[in-house]
Amino acid sequence: MIDVAIGVDVGGTKALALLVARDGRVLAEAQAPTPHLNSDDVGAPTAAVVTELVKTLSAHQGLDPSSVPICIGLPGMMRRDGRLVYAPNLRSASGADLGALLSVALASSMVFFENDANCAALCEHEWGAGRGIDDFVMVTLGTGIGGGIIADGELIRGHSGFAGEIGHMVVVARGAACLCGGHGCWERYASGGGLNRLTREAAIDGRLPTLVAQRGNAASVRAEDVTAAAAQNLDEAVVLMREIGWWLALGLANLAAILDCGHFVIGGGLSTASDLVLPCAREYLVDLVEGYSARPAITVTPSMFGPRSGAMGAALVAFERTR
Repeated sequence: MIDVAIGVDVGGTKALALLVARDGRVLAEAQAPTPHLNSDDVGAPTAAVVTELVKTLSAHQGLDPSSVPICIGLPGMMRRDGRLVYAPNLRSASGADLGALLSVALASSMVFFENDANCAALCEHEWGAGRGIDDFVMVTLGTGIGGGIIADGELIRGHSGFAGEIGHMVVVARGAACLCGGHGCWERYASGGGLNRLTREAAIDGRLPTLVAQRGNAASVRAEDVTAAAAQNLDEAVVLMREIGWWLALGLANLAAILDCGHFVIGGGLSTASDLVLPCAREYLVDLVEGYSARPAITVTPSMFGPRSGAMGAALVAFERTR
């Protein structure tokens, strides 16, 4: 039995790789910026970064990369056969045959692929905040919004494997332009990328005067400035984080109406600010969810592993597929 696996979570901003033991312990970690380079060989920049991360972790433990099961979690629409067919937040790999590229680069027959939010859902169900809960939705708040749906203890993949693309649920008709080509997608309002957009607009509109004064001009105010200031109870920043909480609650209310799910686990990079966002989201859900008082209590909890959930879940997939 193989005792370790490597899970890689390729997000819109960074790629995180973890060497994970079968019991869920993280033995080593490496990360690198996600490439967004135009290339004649689609997927080659992503494959090169993943290859380097895997080799770095393997060398750290004295392992041969070809002998370690590896799974890469990727954002976007992934077919059941592991082919990434469309990835708005990872255009440089959209449609690429990463399986062929990485199998050659790593000389391995144990390279697998899964949607990144599905990986996070599996991780939280096995080891984290979803353990013992057979029906919940994993919501990953990163550059975009990903989703993993667990029903009756099983991951829901959908007809083609594309289930869980909840970030592209439209919450504002003809709203903000999205990288998917649509408008008004949920991820333009409640993700890390959404916070960046709302921060920029609020600074330009004069709703962040203190932060603009501190940074020198509106264009220099960043989302990180808002979260840091909100943690210090600066009113203008708290108001903006409450706005993010409202948008998060709106999407969760839609999912509750569609799926009748009573549990949500919130992960991804923005989950590090969960203390600022989740209490607001829980408050707003009371008014946004249809028949809230007639339903069993709806829980909204932060993921146990935060930004690591996707990579840990990818390692879990690698273990399962090499049994």
